[in-house]
Amino acid sequence: MDPTSAKLKMEESPSPSNIFYWSPLPPRKELGIKKPESLGDDLQGKRAYPNCDGSIWLRSCEQEIVEPIDGEIKGEIPTWLNGSLLRNGPGSTKAGTDEFQHLFDCSALLHRFGIKMGKVTYQCRFLQSEVYKKICAAKRLVVTEFGTRAVPDPCQSIFQRVATVFDFSSDISDNAMISIYPFDDEIYAFNEIPIIHKVNPTTLETEGQVNVNNYVNIVNHTSHPHVTHDGVYNLGMSVYASGPYHSIVYFPKNTSDANKESMFAKTKLVASVPARWPLNPCYMHTFGITPSYYIIVEQPLCIYLPELITQKIKKEPMAGCLKWYSDEYTQFSVLSRHTGKLAYTFFADAFFYLHIINQYEEKDHIVVDICVYRDPSMIECMYIESIKTMQYNTNYAKMFRGRPVRFVLPLKPEAYDEVGSCNLIKLDGTEAKAYYVDRGRKILVKGERLCDLGCETPRISYERFLGKRYRYFYAISADVDADNPGSVIKIDTETKECKTWNEKNCFPGEPIFVSSPDSKAEDDGVILSSMVWGKEDTNHVGLLILDAKTFKEIGRAEFKTPGPVPKCLHGWFLPNHDR
Repeated sequence: MDPTSAKLKMEESPSPSNIFYWSPLPPRKELGIKKPESLGDDLQGKRAYPNCDGSIWLRSCEQEIVEPIDGEIKGEIPTWLNGSLLRNGPGSTKAGTDEFQHLFDCSALLHRFGIKMGKVTYQCRFLQSEVYKKICAAKRLVVTEFGTRAVPDPCQSIFQRVATVFDFSSDISDNAMISIYPFDDEIYAFNEIPIIHKVNPTTLETEGQVNVNNYVNIVNHTSHPHVTHDGVYNLGMSVYASGPYHSIVYFPKNTSDANKESMFAKTKLVASVPARWPLNPCYMHTFGITPSYYIIVEQPLCIYLPELITQKIKKEPMAGCLKWYSDEYTQFSVLSRHTGKLAYTFFADAFFYLHIINQYEEKDHIVVDICVYRDPSMIECMYIESIKTMQYNTNYAKMFRGRPVRFVLPLKPEAYDEVGSCNLIKLDGTEAKAYYVDRGRKILVKGERLCDLGCETPRISYERFLGKRYRYFYAISADVDADNPGSVIKIDTETKECKTWNEKNCFPGEPIFVSSPDSKAEDDGVILSSMVWGKEDTNHVGLLILDAKTFKEIGRAEFKTPGPVPKCLHGWFLPNHDR
């Protein structure tokens, strides 16, 4: 079923709240996740975003740092802060003599900041995925990636190509360059295919891989699982004869010192719901979890399955299979953790997102905070050519414009006969709204803007407040046209107060919260953020430490490296790990 034939017949409802600050972009026939033909107005040598340096994403690591190097300490590193900050992200735009076309395709580079008794070390190594090893051997592109087409093998016939369509393990890139997560005391690098790589948290050596599809029926999963006290949960897509399903995958925590593979051997699906549109399953980068529910946010950015088959036969990038249906609604599917079945469904005006900030239950409502974009144009912005030419693209900042938004889902709404006659949300302290839109059957939710800053890679006090009512989150700036686009941000969701930290020509990464010993307040701890510097200062990386309460700098460690250091994406802090 095509989304255009499944359009909800919703009656007139109240106008949506103005949660964005942008002017409309020129209409496009489709999402356009392809290298743009035109990138905007030529500014004749003037820089559209003079304070933003996109080249930090385009650097290629030329020399791994296998043995840890010592950093220059400025300020003070808290002596109670001991452990490893592990990071993952794009490490090289080069594939031998070829070049990747999209940031998502770049070879994964792992980083480690070792912190012990007031001192810090740094090292970095490439993830030894199978595709990376093939690239190094062939010195060229060997597998078609998300946005980059490899040269087809001339020895492979059209019939062989058709055969590979039905083999999800064939001719697929296992490059895992987005995130890194713990499974018990083991660390794994993630992408959105179900192949994860075990990484040594001290040496950054790649120690093997696990294909989750060998243990449970999923063909992909999000790169942001949730780590809880009883194990790890993730959202994947299962394929059955009746069509695709969105499934919650549970990796139970080991209760003994037996074979660590048992964590995967005991993997199981604990909840599922049919994809909203069987031929157009929605793309999702993360999901929500609370004590009682799983929250699946199905946005109208879809993988068009017939096109996926065609693209696979032609060896074309998967990006061409994504379709954006702007006239559809975003759907919140709430699944019961008790039954594993769909419990509630809500709708919102179409929006695109990558990251959910947090979610929690309160007084018969579910609160879901999301970094929201008007549409998926920001994926276009991450093409290598788009980054190279961003300073001449006056639309670039608009394409990347997003805001953190709070949605509130009423689980026990009062019954009303009139459409849009009353706000169904009875929760204090929020301006979010919800209305019936077809006489008591479907509910449309309207978001509340949490701040007027573009926020990305959001983090919270995760270990204590995942799925619970919380107050603070931390993020990096997503506004490339800001005076300080390299800002780290702290948002108070109750007062809407924002605090920022920035330094000229410095670009911090995802802020990770670490609680201080015996902390009482939610923000009693520190923020860790890796830093790179722009312009010609390429061989320079650092670790920034902020007081999470005051958002003032406590200390930092800076390193001079033998080669360029690119900006990374996501990471994890492992406390009390040997240096």
